Amino acid sequence: MIRRLATIALLAAALTTQAQTGFDTPVKQMIELMAPGWNLGNTMEAGNNANNFTNKGGLGAETSWQQTKTTQQLIDYVKARGFKSVRIPCAWVMGHLFDGNNYTIDPQWMARVKEIVDYCLQANLYVIINDHWDGGWLENHIADTNINTINKNKTILHTLWTQIATAFRDYDERLLFAGLNEPNADNQNATNNLVQYEQVFIDAVRATGGNNTRRVLVVQGPSTNIDHTCNFMKNNLPHDSAEGRLMIEVHYYNPWQFWGMEKDESWGKVFYYWGEGNHHPGSQHNATWGEEADMRSQLQKMKTNFVDKGIPVVIGEFGANWRNISNLSGESQEKHNASIKAHYRELHRLCKELGGMAPYTWDINVANQNGTKGIMTLINRKDLSIYCTYAMEGINEIYPADDPSGIKETSADSRQSSAIYNLQGMKVADSSHQADLCNGIYVTNGRKYVKRRTRQ
Repeated sequence: MIRRLATIALLAAALTTQAQTGFDTPVKQMIELMAPGWNLGNTMEAGNNANNFTNKGGLGAETSWQQTKTTQQLIDYVKARGFKSVRIPCAWVMGHLFDGNNYTIDPQWMARVKEIVDYCLQANLYVIINDHWDGGWLENHIADTNINTINKNKTILHTLWTQIATAFRDYDERLLFAGLNEPNADNQNATNNLVQYEQVFIDAVRATGGNNTRRVLVVQGPSTNIDHTCNFMKNNLPHDSAEGRLMIEVHYYNPWQFWGMEKDESWGKVFYYWGEGNHHPGSQHNATWGEEADMRSQLQKMKTNFVDKGIPVVIGEFGANWRNISNLSGESQEKHNASIKAHYRELHRLCKELGGMAPYTWDINVANQNGTKGIMTLINRKDLSIYCTYAMEGINEIYPADDPSGIKETSADSRQSSAIYNLQGMKVADSSHQADLCNGIYVTNGRKYVKRRTRQ
């Protein structure tokens, strides 16, 4: 009897695992399980395009654009902050080809990408890996019309994805492949070329067999621009032998004057303030377009043209530069902070409300606000803390964190602000007097931390 019960328990466990990691989850359900997403940005896609078709990038490329090596602890922290999936932008051609003539990927680089994917799966996160900008070997040449160039590019793309797909063939459905990143195409002819390349990607993956015959694949809209994608690709998707296993990717960086513009120009001003209730009276830097109504309109286009037709949408990159405008006369840092929070909250809210869309926050791991130019960093990977609390708060209002406290033991020396507050919001000290504080929980720079006296 005991043996029979044990057998039944093992069978039930096996069935549960199969249900969680098989290939039966409909894409409409999967996209909901993937939201919200986070980008391991400036990491596995980093390097120098002078290294294209060589092996000169090496494992050191991981920390060439940011300084923190990816660990299981980092991925666990990402999970604790409420994210359900991780997008891992990857370079392959740009410095990671063991044999440039035959386009053979360096096995050490492949092993490192697999290690990071394993970190994510260990944390029970969904994962997307892609062929990112990759030195521009293809993304800068989508519109090329020379037939020899097109055929060569198809051969390279097929060879790369055959190797990548083979390496990950036995991985479960939580791993998704995305063929490219931001393919430069801004008209119908260029988009037709793009669809040809994406067909090569799909065919290469499916031909490797195993779990790849049903793995969800992500194709990119032209320039990952919403208007281009809806205008040129809504009736022009590549064919997939696996029914109902495609998603489409666009990116959302709007309005440019808010998320990335660095200084005023003759044709327009930088937007420091975005969203209802966040405009600053008398300022010339209030958004004049691209706010909530425009955001809804853009996402509604993707819902109408793709989601409602059974193709979920991956918003593969999204973000806005958090700026330090506190020293600008007549401007309000508080209104800007509120604008950042509102921008992140609204994008995530609309994706959840409209359904069928998963947004992925872009994050570059540079803990320096960079003055009025701003920075697009959410997580400080070095000390596993939230750098831009306003963006994180906006996301967590829609998708609460798994660890809602956000409490982390840390040193006041590493924080930006010297002011330290108790949980009632009263200032109790600055960092130079933190040793005088009693044990307890305090707040500085928008983050909680635990103060413990060192035992003598």
